[in-house]
Amino acid sequence: MYTSNELSRVSFIVMREMRVPLIALLTVYSIAIWGMIYIPGPVIDGQVEYLSIFHAFYFMTYTATTTGFGEIPFTFSNAQRLWAIGCLYVSVVTWFYALGSIIRLFQNVFFIRAVDEWRFAMSVNRITGPFYIICGFGDTGSVLVRGLNDAGLHAVVIDQRVERTQALKLRNYKTTVPGLCADASVPKHLLEAGVAHKNCKAVVAITSSEDVNLKVSAVARLLNPAVGILTMSKLDDVEETLATLGGEVHIVDPFKTFAKVLNACINNPAFYALNNWLVGDKGATLESYVRPPVGGWIICGYGRMGMEANHVLTKNGVKTAVIDPHSRKKEEEVETYIVGRANAKTLRTAGIDQAVGILAAADDDGQNLSVLLNARSLNQNLFTIVRQNSHQNELAFENADADMIMQPTLVTARKILLLLIAPLLKHFFRYLLAKETGRDEVIRQVIRTLREKIGNKKPLLVTIDFTREKSRAVIQCLDEGSDVLLGDIVANPRNREQDLDLMPFVIQSGGVQYILPAKDHKIKEGDQLLFCGTAYAKQLLKATINNEYTLHYLRTGRFKPASWFAGWYARRYNKA
Repeated sequence: MYTSNELSRVSFIVMREMRVPLIALLTVYSIAIWGMIYIPGPVIDGQVEYLSIFHAFYFMTYTATTTGFGEIPFTFSNAQRLWAIGCLYVSVVTWFYALGSIIRLFQNVFFIRAVDEWRFAMSVNRITGPFYIICGFGDTGSVLVRGLNDAGLHAVVIDQRVERTQALKLRNYKTTVPGLCADASVPKHLLEAGVAHKNCKAVVAITSSEDVNLKVSAVARLLNPAVGILTMSKLDDVEETLATLGGEVHIVDPFKTFAKVLNACINNPAFYALNNWLVGDKGATLESYVRPPVGGWIICGYGRMGMEANHVLTKNGVKTAVIDPHSRKKEEEVETYIVGRANAKTLRTAGIDQAVGILAAADDDGQNLSVLLNARSLNQNLFTIVRQNSHQNELAFENADADMIMQPTLVTARKILLLLIAPLLKHFFRYLLAKETGRDEVIRQVIRTLREKIGNKKPLLVTIDFTREKSRAVIQCLDEGSDVLLGDIVANPRNREQDLDLMPFVIQSGGVQYILPAKDHKIKEGDQLLFCGTAYAKQLLKATINNEYTLHYLRTGRFKPASWFAGWYARRYNKA
């Protein structure tokens, strides 16, 4: 890890600031001790006594600090006392000078910075498992770090705002999250965060600056060509550049993601409900579906979100009217475009009386809430979608009682989190959304199974790696030439006739994805399993795949002897 350079930097600053005080102390002590050694002491038994180097040093040690233990090992002569008086005043002044230098050192911004970076690098160095570097700790980063921490994964944070990195110390995370106040686009800081370490799985660039995100992604790719890169981008030009970096790069555009969600909500409300429930959306349920009505819609605010929403609505045959304070561009094909702010007058002009839905998509929360209130006063039957820009306004938006709340930071964090903890989920979703006969019934069957298995409990998406490190019992069984079926590991150890409260979504084996695999699917070394289940089911399954006795019982229905005596007894009993 990147610790030795930071330690050298700290040492350099300490020596630079404390060089003169240390030289002064050494000089004063040397002269004082030299004088105490060579100045004649009292005459004892007819012989002049002198202090040894040890006694002189001992005397100066407690005298210079004004402690004062008396004259030892004998009573001093007047000459020695006179010398001690002078040394006392000089050494005390020198010590005050040294202490002042120490205080000044601790207030030195460069020293504080160097120590913080050294401590940060040491904290990262202590992480033993896989970890992710989060560049940017705003609303998106906060949600993402919380999700990773709850999933048992380590995160490292870099953010330029000191109040955000200080907030890490106040969060009740399960594991320590190291944080550094720095510019994440500087290569040195990424090295301090462990980008070049083998346990670094991905760098997530989610700062508020498109340029910084692009630079972080490029620098991370150069420093570690094997590391995964996930970045937030809202500009097409930046997305095109990011796509050329090579390797594993995921670009998350919150507005395009919202457009896909809106399209799913219109065409497949069951899938929309499933998606919201899996990502842990507040109030999400599998019992009822939300379906936006078809008719006239009004879009207030024609930025990126408004454009993406208009494209989706138009593609689905929905007529839209746009209200925006900026002039209409020639290339924008909108049937009704009203220049101005959304108020009672412009809403009436846009046809609020006949509209069935309204989308408040401005980048100002106060304006969006105002649009919502104005629209409801004119038409109480509207289906309302509102954009929430800041997490701090959450209570206001909850009380607004909108049918859908789109928070770009939350959308981004959830998508990135799913890419990190459940990378196979995209194959599952792609299968469900494929335009093939019977897929709607498959979605409904998935929902029924999840309702039965999980119910009102919190769903967990878990990825299991069948490797020697993470699935010892399974690999041992395979090495012995025995088959391990999916049904074996999802069975309940307390009653092998019943399954755990989970549903397998995907098994990836040899680069091939098996969606909704059957129980007779044979597990192979290197396979990955994605399932959705309860926390208790996750705990039992992980125990099963790492306990040869439990796995043997679930496979055969017989208990495997755990000792030589138990084996001998079982063999004798079976023969009898």
